[in-house]
Amino acid sequence: MADLEALLEAITSGDDARAECALTQLAKIGKGASKTLTPLLNSPDSDHRWWAVRALASLDDPTGWDALREALHDPDPAVRQCAALGLRKQPMTSAIPGLIEALEDPDRLVARLASDALAAIGQAAIGALAKAMASPNAGIRIEAVRALLNINNPQVIPSLLAALNDSSCIVEFWAEQGLERLGVGMVFFNP
Repeated sequence: MADLEALLEAITSGDDARAECALTQLAKIGKGASKTLTPLLNSPDSDHRWWAVRALASLDDPTGWDALREALHDPDPAVRQCAALGLRKQPMTSAIPGLIEALEDPDRLVARLASDALAAIGQAAIGALAKAMASPNAGIRIEAVRALLNINNPQVIPSLLAALNDSSCIVEFWAEQGLERLGVGMVFFNP
C-alpha cells in the first residue's frame, strides 16, 4: 500500500512528469488503484481532480469509469475535457446521457470531445444523437451530426438526410460529408 500512496503523492505533486510516470505504475496495480483515485475527484484542487480523471481513464477497470461520467459535471472545463476524452477511450453506453448533455457545454472543446466519445460508443448512441439533432441549439446539432457521421453506420442515414435541410450550414456540411462517406447519392455503373 505504501507504493500506492507514493504514486498518489506523485500525481498530486504538481510535477507533470512525475505524475505521468506514476500513471504507468498505477496501470500495473489495476483495480485497487481506482478505489484510491476516486476520492481525489472531491479535491478542491482542480489539478488533482484532472490527474485523477486522467488516471482513471487509463486504467482497465470499469469500477472507476463511473467517476469519469461524474467528472463531466466538474466546475473546471479542463477536468470536463479530460473526462470526455477518457470516455472516448473507454466507451460505455451508460455514459450516453451525460455525453449528450455535454454537447451543450459552454466550453466547446468539451462538446467536441463528447461528440467524439459518442461516436466511439457507436450504434448504441444513434438514437440519442438523432434526438439531439432536434435541438434548437445549433452547437448541439453540429456536434451531434459530427458524431453520427463518425459512427459510419447505415442507420444514421435518415438523420443525415434530415440534416441536409438544417438552418446551420455547418450541420448541412457535416451531413453531406457523412452521406458521401456512406455512399448515399453515388451512382455506380458498369463501363
